[in-house]
Amino acid sequence: MLTRLSYLLRSLHCPPSSSPPAMALVFTCANQVPLSSTPNAVTPGLSSSHLGFIRFTNRFDVSLPLNTPLLVRRFHAMCRNDGRHPRTLGIVRGSQRDYRKVRRRAAKSKEKELQLSVDICIEEELPDDPEILSIAEMLRLNVPLAMKLAFDGLKDSGYKTRETAISDVGEFESVELSVLLCNDGFIRKLNKEWRDEDHATDVLSMSQHVPELKLPILMLGDIVVSVETAARQAEERGHTLLDEIRILMVHGLLHLLGFDHEISEEAEAEMEKEEKLLLKSLGWKGKGLIQSAYDAETTANSNTKSSDDRKKEGSLRFYKPKFSYIFCDMDGTLLNSQGQISSTTAKALREASLRGVKIVIATGKTRPAVISALKMVDLAGKDGIASELSPGVFVQGLLVYGRQGREIFRRNLDPDICREACVYSSENKVPIIAFSEDRCLTLFDHPLVDSVHTIYHEPKAEIVPSVEHLLASVDIQKMIFVDTAEGVANTLRPYWSDATRNRANVVQAVPDMLEIVPPGTSKGSGVKMLLDHLGITAKEIMAIGDGENDVEMLELASLGVALSNGSNKAKSVANVIGSSNDEDGVAEAIYRYAF
Repeated sequence: MLTRLSYLLRSLHCPPSSSPPAMALVFTCANQVPLSSTPNAVTPGLSSSHLGFIRFTNRFDVSLPLNTPLLVRRFHAMCRNDGRHPRTLGIVRGSQRDYRKVRRRAAKSKEKELQLSVDICIEEELPDDPEILSIAEMLRLNVPLAMKLAFDGLKDSGYKTRETAISDVGEFESVELSVLLCNDGFIRKLNKEWRDEDHATDVLSMSQHVPELKLPILMLGDIVVSVETAARQAEERGHTLLDEIRILMVHGLLHLLGFDHEISEEAEAEMEKEEKLLLKSLGWKGKGLIQSAYDAETTANSNTKSSDDRKKEGSLRFYKPKFSYIFCDMDGTLLNSQGQISSTTAKALREASLRGVKIVIATGKTRPAVISALKMVDLAGKDGIASELSPGVFVQGLLVYGRQGREIFRRNLDPDICREACVYSSENKVPIIAFSEDRCLTLFDHPLVDSVHTIYHEPKAEIVPSVEHLLASVDIQKMIFVDTAEGVANTLRPYWSDATRNRANVVQAVPDMLEIVPPGTSKGSGVKMLLDHLGITAKEIMAIGDGENDVEMLELASLGVALSNGSNKAKSVANVIGSSNDEDGVAEAIYRYAF
């Protein structure tokens, strides 16, 4: 038997077992299953002959004849501006469509058998997540049961406010319904196009029934559910995603059967009552969407704290990434004040990476230091975020590695500056560390030098016997003075800002270190170089940082996030200011802005 294809579901591809038919008619592919043999069945004589399971893949257009009837499609939604408050619904005019006669089957018995044709569809932008697929399979069984029970409720209904265009399904040979699972972006477009509401919602129901046509098929319509919104609501309300989708499906089904909670308080009370009755009769969890929405509104009004719009841990699989890449600083950003990556931040990085977002480290640290820090949370190595084969910007942009971890840029510090800095360190007993690719060198042992290794994960500094020996043995990309925050601010920074003049730049990533780097290079210039190498644009990246050395990177990115513990310069150029590095600021930024 052929089933109709509504205007919404024109762009379907048939299951692999069949090819797309002409005029976009869809063959459903499940076996006949008598509803009377299904657990919790109430009324004998109903059967489900078409329980299709379809995923949107490649899309094709359908041109419909111009002489077909014009339908009025009703959209009903529990739309929420802030995720909580119900909004009014609208009536919009749909498109023209063609109806084809359906051959009637010979009755197998004197008793008329009503066929239920149910298509469960998954929009192509949703990930191939096992939970979504499992829910879709459950809906193949759940939706016919809900339809059957809801149809029983129409008989001798005492509700005063229900529109009775559909009063007895017994006059039809079959009933058709489609349920589409989609993401927020898809349902937002529908909401904007048909209701002029430019935001996502949880469920839309779209009637296809036109009583005047007197068809043998009751084309009930379409129920569209956003899995993303459903996932958030499920977590807020303390039940599973399947529970929430069932609740939304029941709500949408009742709208298609003439209930409308928006027209009056009495209508709301009657629809709420039917929601509860239907869910209870089916043995499903939940109070119903109307009551749940008001419970959520009451909770929100009693809570003075502003709502938290970030996604929750473990939920990103239902979201489409907004950015292809996240460029992230290390010290003061990814690392907390103890020099560690928290478990919450590690989970967020891992989850974003699994959803296809590439994490690129842009830091003043060496590559071995980055790998060491990420290794502690199992994020280093071939399948991790950083390895010797991954791209990255290191040592303040003085070393840039591209595809397969190959070096694409290196710049060394003026040897005269290196000599002057070493002499200053030796005479004033201020510890200095010279950075040469994957090595660190120093002139004398000191606890502050050791802390660069123990706290900041840099390679353990090698002590060389003299200034001449140090300068002759390696090429130096940058030098760092290590002192107290007060010593850096009051003595070292003023002195070296004047002494280097145009020969080098002085930058500060953390309060107790002063870095001397070649002029004209920066972390930002290293990021630009890497973007060109990878063939990506700044619009595709989000950047997270905290220090003065992150300013150019934050300005360059499509979205720059400065953590609250960061410098005033970083915060002044950022698009948004996030939580501190000790409050899982990177994790918050990922959950709030990256998806």
